[in-house]
Amino acid sequence: MDLSIVSIVVAIIAIIVAAALWERWRTYERAEFIRAYMFPPGLFAKLVQRRPGLVQKDQQLVARALRQFFLAHLKSGRKFVSMPSQVADDLWHEFILYTRHYQQFCDKAFGRFLHHTPAVVLSADKQNNTGLRRVWWQCCLEENINPRTPTRLPLLFALDEKLNVEGGFRYVPDCSGVKREGEKRDSATPYCGGDFASADFDGSTEGFGDSDSDGGGGDGDGCGGGCGGD
Repeated sequence: MDLSIVSIVVAIIAIIVAAALWERWRTYERAEFIRAYMFPPGLFAKLVQRRPGLVQKDQQLVARALRQFFLAHLKSGRKFVSMPSQVADDLWHEFILYTRHYQQFCDKAFGRFLHHTPAVVLSADKQNNTGLRRVWWQCCLEENINPRTPTRLPLLFALDEKLNVEGGFRYVPDCSGVKREGEKRDSATPYCGGDFASADFDGSTEGFGDSDSDGGGGDGDGCGGGCGGD
């Protein structure tokens, strides 16, 4: 092979590798920014107006869950994501109303604006289902939970029930027996973490077959039962 052709091929490979490393480093920097971000003053007072009774400890838990959502968006390649928590959605909505702060946050965290979408559950809406499954996958990876066979829930999906949020979404890792229990006590049927691994909801394998990771395979150390915070 001609030496000049070899040089060109090597140069192209080097450029591709350098671009991949740069993108990985950029994502790492953005993730660290999200984790360390200090929300603007007064934001949590607005949240408490919406959700009276949330003490400071609860407010910080909601903030952690919202950061988890932002990280899921970033680590999914900034693809469309859906919000699974009503109370985290409340904080997100209030944050957006701090327009200058939110714009600056999005610029540094994502490189572009992240538009608000209402909190949803798995339904006939395939776009929202795909967005939820992306978030489920990334949140499970964040907490070292196997997303296909979870034995506990990541914070974002456990939050509404943990804080007893009125109108919140209740999830459990496995609904095999809980649905029957719910029917007996005439309570709301919970949404199942295990359902996020099922292609029955949108027919795709987004996040459940096309990833380099298998989702951790274990539960790691955590708060067993599903939270990620005290």
